[in-house]
Amino acid sequence: MEMQKVYLLLGVVSGVFVLIILAQYLSYMGKIKKSNLSKKLLDTSVIIDGRINDICRTGFMEGILLVPKFVLHELQFIADSSDNMKRAKGRRGLDLLKELKKVPGVTVDIIDKDYKFTRLVDEKLVALAKDIGAKILTNDFNLNKIAEIQGVKVLNINDLSNSIKPTFLPGEKIQVKVIKEGKEKEQGIAYLGDGTMIVIDGARRMMGKKIEVIVTNVLQTDAGRMIFARTPEAQSQLSGRQQGQGQGQGQGRERGHGRDRGHRGGRERGGRHFDRNRDRQQGQQTQAQPQAGQSNDRPVQQQSQESAPQFREQPVQQPQETATQQPENNTQKENI
Repeated sequence: MEMQKVYLLLGVVSGVFVLIILAQYLSYMGKIKKSNLSKKLLDTSVIIDGRINDICRTGFMEGILLVPKFVLHELQFIADSSDNMKRAKGRRGLDLLKELKKVPGVTVDIIDKDYKFTRLVDEKLVALAKDIGAKILTNDFNLNKIAEIQGVKVLNINDLSNSIKPTFLPGEKIQVKVIKEGKEKEQGIAYLGDGTMIVIDGARRMMGKKIEVIVTNVLQTDAGRMIFARTPEAQSQLSGRQQGQGQGQGQGRERGHGRDRGHRGGRERGGRHFDRNRDRQQGQQTQAQPQAGQSNDRPVQQQSQESAPQFREQPVQQPQETATQQPENNTQKENI
């Protein structure tokens, strides 16, 4: 009896151990499968940018974030630069990476793998992404193109930012602050809170002022978005010019229609004159023909006589004797 209790206890304990081992194995396999599906390599530019930290805090970023050691070396090299701007960026990147490791729900691992065939960080990132089947998380436009050409999936932070920016339609009014002058005449430059640049016509003299502008066009490119706008004064001036041009074109069209009407009137008058001449000629022809109702049955002899040409007998003129012949006749009479 005691032996049966011992065996039963051993069976329960072994079953519990088997269940624990099975649960750990399933959990481990789940983590492996998840990491294989959503491994992401962080680029130097995306670490310095800092927006990846905010995205991870919102819970939209899942999986494991991988930071290669050659990326850390590049951050360190930038932080040790003699240029103040580069040095500030490098230190900011290191601080943001440290904060990223503390974000709950996000796993950040360091990969100790390097490639000796090149010294370019972008080429090393593409080669590592191919080897481990990971995606590259960046906001570098050139790296994005190079990775896509080589068949590597890229997650661009700029594309994500552009997709969630508020949309503006032409004619919509927004409040902005003019920061600096534009390249063209009477242009001013302003920026939205997300960094979108706004080019404003007629705002060159409103530096440092917060004004209301009218959106005219929105240009979307791979590098970002640009908004073109005008001040209400510039918009009213443009509308006045367009209205004046429209009136001028309308007057030109009216003059053209008047010329067309004149040409048509001349053609109509010429047509009526031609018709009158044609009717006159037809009337003369009808008068020359025999009138309707009169018979044309005259004797054939009479018709032939009328149609035949008539000749008159002309008297034969006697030749006049010359003055030399008359004296001869006189002398003959005297001799007789």
